[in-house]
Amino acid sequence: MASTEGLVPITRAFLSSYYDKHPFTPLSPDVSILSSQLRTMATDLLTNHPPTHHEESTLKNEANSQPPHKIDENMWKNREYIEETIFLLERSNWPEGLKQQSTPDNVEFSILLGKLQDKLRHTLKSLESFQIKNAEHVFNTVMTYLPQDFRGTLLRQQRERSERNKQAEVDALVNSGGSIRDRYALLWKQQMDRRRQLAQLGSATGVYKTLVKYLVGVPELDFNVPNVMELA
Repeated sequence: MASTEGLVPITRAFLSSYYDKHPFTPLSPDVSILSSQLRTMATDLLTNHPPTHHEESTLKNEANSQPPHKIDENMWKNREYIEETIFLLERSNWPEGLKQQSTPDNVEFSILLGKLQDKLRHTLKSLESFQIKNAEHVFNTVMTYLPQDFRGTLLRQQRERSERNKQAEVDALVNSGGSIRDRYALLWKQQMDRRRQLAQLGSATGVYKTLVKYLVGVPELDFNVPNVMELA
């Protein structure tokens, strides 16, 4: 069992001091220019083709909402938006004129949409892989601070059962016709359940309580609240 000596709580102030020593390369000015152009295009599209279905109105409202402040919630929302975009880029959702590819411009545009869809699929897989690896890293880190006996084995088995049950819940929702939005609402609820399960360790004693004290905040922080420590 690893020692907790030298560990410090991961807070907003801690991360701020860390990244002060490791500054990021500033974004290219092109990012702001492209973002502005995309917003203009979206506004023009909504003006000329206002939403006609509830799902379209929901997507419009989502796009106009403020992004989540929690890093983890932001990642889940990004995944949701990417999947929604991939779905909208499916050929079955194209306008009839584009499906028929009756003009050279339509042919060229359909090729561009296909390439964009491929890039989004690659981005989605990368984001999913990052989240899975990060979750495994946090769990394995927790396990190094727990007794390496039957208690650790029971904890691993419980986690595996819990994850299987969560996946079965998602599969049932999809099979019943749940939307992408419904699925991600469930996935986020499940993520919050994982946090609560970890929080329950805080009522224990010894190493369990120490773990919660020092590992909370990995990797979710609400940057609106100073010195906040949230559960991973």
